[in-house]
Amino acid sequence: MKKSTIWLLTIVMAATIMGLLFVQIMYMEDMVRMRNEQFSETVQRSLYAVSDALEQDETRFYLDQDLNEAERYQFELGDRLPSEITGSINSQGLGENKTAKPEIGSGNFKFSGQYENQQAILKGQYLYQKGLLNEVILSILTQASDRPIVERADSARVNSYIKKELESNGLEVPYEFALVSPRQGVVYHSAGYDPNDEGPKQYSTVLFPKDPESKRNVLKVLFPTKSDYIYASIKFMIPSFVFTFILMFIFIYTIVVIFRQKKLSEIKNDFINNMTHEFKTPISTISLAGQMLNDETVLKSPTMMKHVSQVITDETKRLRFQVEKVLQMSLFERGNATIRLKDSDAHAIIDNVVSTYRIKAEKFGGHITADFSAEDSIVNVDEMHFTNVIFNLLDNAIKYRREEVAPELSITTRNIGDEKFEIRISDNGIGMKKEDLKKIFEKFYRVHTGNRHDVKGFGLGLAYVSKMIELFKGSIKAESELNKGTTFIITLPLFK
Repeated sequence: MKKSTIWLLTIVMAATIMGLLFVQIMYMEDMVRMRNEQFSETVQRSLYAVSDALEQDETRFYLDQDLNEAERYQFELGDRLPSEITGSINSQGLGENKTAKPEIGSGNFKFSGQYENQQAILKGQYLYQKGLLNEVILSILTQASDRPIVERADSARVNSYIKKELESNGLEVPYEFALVSPRQGVVYHSAGYDPNDEGPKQYSTVLFPKDPESKRNVLKVLFPTKSDYIYASIKFMIPSFVFTFILMFIFIYTIVVIFRQKKLSEIKNDFINNMTHEFKTPISTISLAGQMLNDETVLKSPTMMKHVSQVITDETKRLRFQVEKVLQMSLFERGNATIRLKDSDAHAIIDNVVSTYRIKAEKFGGHITADFSAEDSIVNVDEMHFTNVIFNLLDNAIKYRREEVAPELSITTRNIGDEKFEIRISDNGIGMKKEDLKKIFEKFYRVHTGNRHDVKGFGLGLAYVSKMIELFKGSIKAESELNKGTTFIITLPLFK
């Protein structure tokens, strides 16, 4: 798959997932907003009902004050009505002749008189009640605001009204309340009320709104768990977000794996090409030596025979070494390789490798210096693999030298405390960029060397070195600057 196709798929998938997240977030915000508005509307409706109930209580209070007077008036009116009716009848001449018999139609007269009397009673009661109500209304308008607020709206009654109205509106959440007076401040409040919390969790309403503005008392109600109540309605969105993020993680991981696999494929292609060139040279040399053995003149010359056989032996060793390097890395990756750790003198091993490479450095006009400053150099390593580690690092220093400068290599050792042994291998070669330093220990990775075509390899050398140091329970890192050189720093635990 082409890289452009991968990037196109990545952009489309990323846009799709981001769009899905955007829609979910917008839906959640709408749900929260609607729930919040519904909550606020319910609370305000409940508080208005509480204020209305308190006003009705106050009206009943003033009506109860005049209840005794109304009852007394009714009793007085009842005692007075019979004599008035009798006097009225006598004044019309009906009571002068007590022995006279009632005329025809006198029953109707009696009924009509009683009906009129009843009307007069009801009319009197109505006129009195009307006057009484006028007096109550006048008292409310002129005297009510002067009553102490704790009498007009005591805390127990207010609390019961708030609870009743909230429950009747389907809102069963914990609340705290307080009554605030413009003159006294907080008159009373519930135990958990926080006067400093003036945020969206608090609602208020004016009690007795017909009072003068300077005497208006405010009921404040605080809902500490409002946020929990609001967001409880969108809990079903949590699994949706979880699944979306899982999908996003899988998508990102898939894209990373695709790019890694593509890069690995390119590296393997380079590896196959390099391996082909590496194998081609010794195979061609061996093939040429075999053809020379068919020449009778070569067979007759012992010197030529010895030279040809030596060439075949050297090239066979070279070929076997390359094959062994590939096989070793394969075994280490599968965990089937075995190493034989024992306490070894690191100075002695390093000195043997330096002696071998000193001649090679001098061939290019350079030299190697060794400074063994470490007092304790006994480490627990596999001697063969440790030798190969130093061999690989020195071989890289020679291969990646600068053409215009003689190679200068140095190996120094020192102890770090009583438990660490450090080896520094430095050169003045072509160096590396910072981005290459992070990848040089990866398998098959090779740093680009520009127009240098004489540097061959599989990209396995430093991967092998890193793997060995890891098995020796040590660490390795590289410091480099382009066109100035590279330093490899190996740290190993001292053998105790």
